[in-house]
Amino acid sequence: MRQNKSITEFVLLGFSQDPDVQKALFVMFLLTYFMTMVGNLLIVVTIIASPSLGSPMYFFLACLSFIDAAYSTIISPKLTVDLLCDKKTISLPACMGQLFIDHLFGGAEIFLLVVMAYDRYVAICKPLHYLTIMNTQVCILLLVLAVTGGFVHSVFQIVVVYSLPFCGPNVIDHFVCDMYPLLKLACTDTYFIGLTVVFNGGAICMIIFTLLLISYGAILNSLKTYSQEGRRKALSTCSSHITVVVLFFVPCIFIYVRPVSNFPIDKFITVFYTVITPMLNPLIYTLRNSEMRNALEKLLCKS
Repeated sequence: MRQNKSITEFVLLGFSQDPDVQKALFVMFLLTYFMTMVGNLLIVVTIIASPSLGSPMYFFLACLSFIDAAYSTIISPKLTVDLLCDKKTISLPACMGQLFIDHLFGGAEIFLLVVMAYDRYVAICKPLHYLTIMNTQVCILLLVLAVTGGFVHSVFQIVVVYSLPFCGPNVIDHFVCDMYPLLKLACTDTYFIGLTVVFNGGAICMIIFTLLLISYGAILNSLKTYSQEGRRKALSTCSSHITVVVLFFVPCIFIYVRPVSNFPIDKFITVFYTVITPMLNPLIYTLRNSEMRNALEKLLCKS
């Protein structure tokens, strides 16, 4: 498997060539990245420092926040700096690295959301056995499986792209190195490769999203036997999970569940699930979770 070295870097077109628009976007994305890092790392620190948040649900929430912070860091700093540059370039190795890490954390988040749905199922449908089923060893194993799933998915993507010849042009109509823009630049027929990419990314997103909605439907249906207070608390937790699932999966499905093609709106859809959603997740979980709010307030008061 040899890479054609005639292209050593790619040119990213980004969002706009208008200097005023770029300055406005720079400020917006810089503030968004700052809020993303502060919000997600604050959740991680709060869960680690609060004994009251020792349940498996908060362990997985801390992992999700860490992944969101890392996921955003792969995209936002490069995107923000490029808005100040006249020519936005990325070397071939850096492009491959960005693609690999992007799909590693993105894939890990997809599988982690499945794990979090299973955690809620056990907590609500089998409450008396919750701590027995979701013990420390099981939680760590599920986390390892989620990361492994993201790693396998990412390895497949990078192997597909690295095996392609790139001999020109080298202009990517995007702000990030991603599968479809790169396949469009390859100097070979990528139709069948595109189908495998759709199966690897798009089909997985669609199937998992459907299964998650079905599982949460079953969970919500089981709440009929709960008291009004128990139902309210469970609904608050599940609605936060469902909101995060919809915000992450719907844009991903739009991007990847289709034949290889690029539309102008793709850049804005990609911004939503790579930049905006990681910023919103901490707000969704803290605003709708009284235990998180109380623990956060105590931590801030101590500080």
